[in-house]
This record gives sequence, C-alpha cells and structure tokens, in this order.
Amino acid sequence: MTAAPKTIAVLATLDTKGEEAQYLREELEALGGRALLVDVGVVGAPGARADVTREEVAAAGGTPLAKLLEHPTRQTASPVMNAGATKLLLEKVAAGEVHGVLGLGGTQGTSNCTQVMQALPYGLPKVMVSTIASGDTSAFVGIKDITMMFSVSDILGLNPVTRKILANAAGAAWGMASTRVGLDLSEHPRTVVGMTNLGVLTRGAMLAIELLRERDCEVIVFHAVGSGGRAMEQMMKEGLIDAVFDYGLGEIADEVFGGLRAGGPERLTVAGALGLPQVIVPGGLEHVGLIVEPNTVPERWKDHQLTFHNPIILAPRLSAEELRTVAREIGARLARAGGAGAVLMPLRGTSAYGVEGGPLRDPAGDAAFAAELRAALPASYEYVEVDAGAEDEAFVRAAVERLMQELAARGARR
Repeated sequence: MTAAPKTIAVLATLDTKGEEAQYLREELEALGGRALLVDVGVVGAPGARADVTREEVAAAGGTPLAKLLEHPTRQTASPVMNAGATKLLLEKVAAGEVHGVLGLGGTQGTSNCTQVMQALPYGLPKVMVSTIASGDTSAFVGIKDITMMFSVSDILGLNPVTRKILANAAGAAWGMASTRVGLDLSEHPRTVVGMTNLGVLTRGAMLAIELLRERDCEVIVFHAVGSGGRAMEQMMKEGLIDAVFDYGLGEIADEVFGGLRAGGPERLTVAGALGLPQVIVPGGLEHVGLIVEPNTVPERWKDHQLTFHNPIILAPRLSAEELRTVAREIGARLARAGGAGAVLMPLRGTSAYGVEGGPLRDPAGDAAFAAELRAALPASYEYVEVDAGAEDEAFVRAAVERLMQELAARGARR
C-alpha cells in the first residue's frame, strides 16, 4: 500500500513572502508531498493562496482580523497570530493532518514562527529558513528540536540563490517527515529514564546507562547546562519520560549564583509535581560555571578555590555558606513540587572536581552542604548517604538500584 503524502505546513506572511511560499508549495508537491500554506500576515494583500487564511488564524488566536486592522501594530498582532497558528497546528498535528512545519522570515518572522514551533511536539520536523540564522539562535530554538537554516540573501523575491535555499528547505522538511522513525511512546515496551549529566560526571553517567539498559530501560541523557534540564522537564510534561535520574544539579547552583548553567525557576519541580519516580544526586553543584575572558578571574571569585573548565569557563568552588544556600534552595523547590523520591549524597565528592585529588576538593564544605541538605528536604524525600564519590561504581550502582526500587514501588507507566 502506498503511504499517504506527507503534509508540511508552511508558516509565512503571504503579503511579503507570497512568492516564496508558493515556490515552496511547488517544490513540496514535486517531491510527492503536500503543502499547507498558513498565512500569519495581517496588513498587506496576500501574494499567494492560503490554505489557512489570516482570518482563520486571527480568529483562532482570539481576536477577529478586522479588529487587529483597526490599529495594526506588531506588538498587538503578533501575540494573536502566534496563538492562533499554534492552536490550529496543534489540532492538525494531533489529527495526523500535518507532519512537519517550515517557516520563512526575517527578524520578526523568525521570532513569530519559532514561537509557534516551540509549542509543537518533540519529533515533529521544524525547519526555519531565516535571515538571522547565522548568529545566536538560542532564543529562537529554545529547548525544542528546531532546525535553523540561514537564507544567505534576504527573503525578498526569487532568484537563483533563494530558489536553491528554499528547495533545500523543502527537501529537508519533507525528508524529515518521511523517515520511518516516530516518537510516539504510548506503546513503547521499555521504561524511559531521563538523566542529567555534566562533563565532571560523564564516567559515572556511562556506567549508569549500562546498568539501566541491563534493567531493560532506555536512557535519554541531557547535558545539564540550563537548556538540558529544561528540555528534560519539558519532555516529562509531554509524556516522553517515565522516571528520572537527576544526576547533575549544577543548574541549581548556577541559578542561585548567576552561572551559565542556570536552569530557571521551574527546574527540579516537574518530576515531583507529576508524581514520577525519581532519584536526585547533587552532582556538580559544588562549583558554578562562569564565562570569563580567557584565563581571567573576576574579583568576586578570587578568594575561592578555582579551576578552569576551559580557557573561557571558570569553575569556582562554592564556600560552605554558599553551599548551604544551594541546599536550602533544593529543599524549597522539592517542597513546592510535592511528590516523593530519594536524594543520594556521595560523601566523598559530588563530581570529578570534588573527589580526593580533584582541584576543588573540600571535605568540610561537602559536610556543611550535606547537613543543610538533609535538614532542608521535605519528609516525602528520603535522604541517603553513600560513602563514595559521585562517579564511583558503588555510588552509581546504589543510585540505579534505588531508582529501580522507586519504579517498582510506584510502577512504570508502560
């Protein structure tokens, strides 16, 4: 049986990008797919036929287009059109009517299209052709699997360059949508464990993956540098993760002290709120990560133990009092989240930097942190001390075994 053609939604302001959107329609159809042109423009006349009109998008966003046109501004129109496009696409994706999304835009169009894309499920192909994709795209990608493609020239009319770039984009989106691998885990037979990791924990993380696989689990590892922890927790919300081994909590230390790994105010609250089985380890939070001028130390940190992760990332060890502050923050977040779990404390160092022989070794600071953490935890979280370093085999085995106990007690989703 021949598979049904894949449909790619094309997000564009058809008053300024109509010619290009129509060209994408033709390219997608030439590949054997279908295009669904979604007009997110407001003011000018559309330059191509929309499959989802701007009137429909505005209405779905809660404001009639006629109302937006009374005093049209980007500030008032963009939130409405973004909300409308998001609502309509989520409905069509859920109904199996859209299999990928392709956006076109400059600064404003990129911002609007990627806001819509960030609300769409993981695994759904998302390709953004943008005039600003050669710079810092973190604000546009966020924590979603958005592919940014630099348009090279401005997206204003077809020419030999734009035709090729747009044809490549159509091929990319259609090809992604045509792969045989999906991300629907509703009937997935194995327990999926979300695990955070840091470079100073990688040896232990590799062992944990091996041990979890032996127990018929699959592991999604997230680099806990801010975006990683947020992505893990978003996947929990989307039902892609059954249990959590939160091995690296540097995102909490950096949130408190302004480091580059800051995980945001929601970090460490989602698993508890959702009732997921979890084991938490304060891995890598004995230090913060700071971007600095090569091999320089800011005045604020000169009286701390120091090491350089690389020439532009400084890792100062937190003092005992600073670590107590982090411990209290962990306790407060877990209390706010509710739920239950186990917190395992490695008594011989919380990362490769903090163990015997490491550049940030401080047993007295570790002891102060451990005492404060134990006192700060809500009653529903069990505190367990292990006489080993965070990467030691004994500790990793204890953590994995405890996660298996948490899973057995509450039952895996699948």
